[in-house]
Amino acid sequence: MGLLAITNISWMLSQESFNVMFYNVLNFPLEDAVPNRIQYLDFILDEYNPDIFMVCELNNESGANDILNSIRNNVSPDFEMASFVLNTSDDNIGDQNDLQNQLYYNSSKFILENQSVVTTIFRDFNHYQLKLNTVNQDNNPIIIDFIVCHLKASDGTENEAYRLEMTEDLTAYLDSFPPESLVVLGGDLNLYTYSEDAFQELTDTSNNIVFIDPANQIGSWHNNSNFIDVFTQSTRTQTGMGGTTGGFDDRFDFILCSDNMATNTDLYYVAGSYQVFGNNGNSDCYNNAIVDFECSGTDFSFEIRNALHNFSDHLPVTIQIETTETLLGIPENTIQSNFEIVGTNIVQNSITISFVDQSNFIKKLEIYNALGQRVKTLDKATSKYYTTDVSSLADGVYYIRPEYTQVEPLKFVKTH
Repeated sequence: MGLLAITNISWMLSQESFNVMFYNVLNFPLEDAVPNRIQYLDFILDEYNPDIFMVCELNNESGANDILNSIRNNVSPDFEMASFVLNTSDDNIGDQNDLQNQLYYNSSKFILENQSVVTTIFRDFNHYQLKLNTVNQDNNPIIIDFIVCHLKASDGTENEAYRLEMTEDLTAYLDSFPPESLVVLGGDLNLYTYSEDAFQELTDTSNNIVFIDPANQIGSWHNNSNFIDVFTQSTRTQTGMGGTTGGFDDRFDFILCSDNMATNTDLYYVAGSYQVFGNNGNSDCYNNAIVDFECSGTDFSFEIRNALHNFSDHLPVTIQIETTETLLGIPENTIQSNFEIVGTNIVQNSITISFVDQSNFIKKLEIYNALGQRVKTLDKATSKYYTTDVSSLADGVYYIRPEYTQVEPLKFVKTH
């Protein structure tokens, strides 16, 4: 049993996690009904700390740069964005060529290898090929393809046909990919049900690249409160803010993964990590505004939901992906001595951690069990001491380490 624990702790220390977010930013920055709207995005980014940030409904390059500055100021100065490009699709439907897609990435963790455009009848798919910045990238390069999109909106058979035609263009483009490619699709798909042809096209098992719903929430989403935990629109019932009103009743925004990301060992989707940021999964939230009491819960505070409500009529979608490779851009053993357990390391209900050097940029701590499985993530407190409840953990040995580091973890024993 001891050998198993040692083996898995060694594996744990080489594990790196990445936060991925897709967000419809609601005609940014031209939609100005809410003054100084960027302040709310600042708050959202600071709360989630993405490593990859995909957006749609971006109007212009000025807005793209505003978002880049926001994410550099609130997450990491290492962030870069892909080259800004205008929509190239021949749009004869709605004349909405002012809606662009974009991707932002932490350049200490990812390297942008290439980007390209897939034209359709309405709006582009934008393809961004990134490589993990690992110590072993020359011998074992890990490539991940991110695709960002915004399908035709509204219900009705004509709009469904447009969405299908757009996804067929993407499928044809993906036919040239190596079948083992790791692909993440983030987009406002404007889908009302899984049975719609566009969704069936994306998930068709005969395709070269087969997408899966990592949330595993397949069904008729529209106006169906059984799927409230994956609803993304509308955050609002109040008029005069821009965007759509009507309250929480649709799943329009998605992150889909190629099916091999459930089994790949180099880079993989973290099971159970799919989450709509700001959605507490409260069934009473149905048809309400995200700021209403009926949408409260334990995961997302009113302050977070208020920022989301004021910034966009959509909620962001998030997942985590992981690799067992070691990142080149993450220094090892730089903060090993800067946090410690206060008192005994044999605990029952809570554990207190002391941060020796408050100047260090540690945003999160992670708790792992003896099998190397992450069981809890902790936001670092702003004070020197941080206390967290561990009463729900099973008895056994656990390890605490800062997120994204390879330092020796702190060990504690949970007991009754």
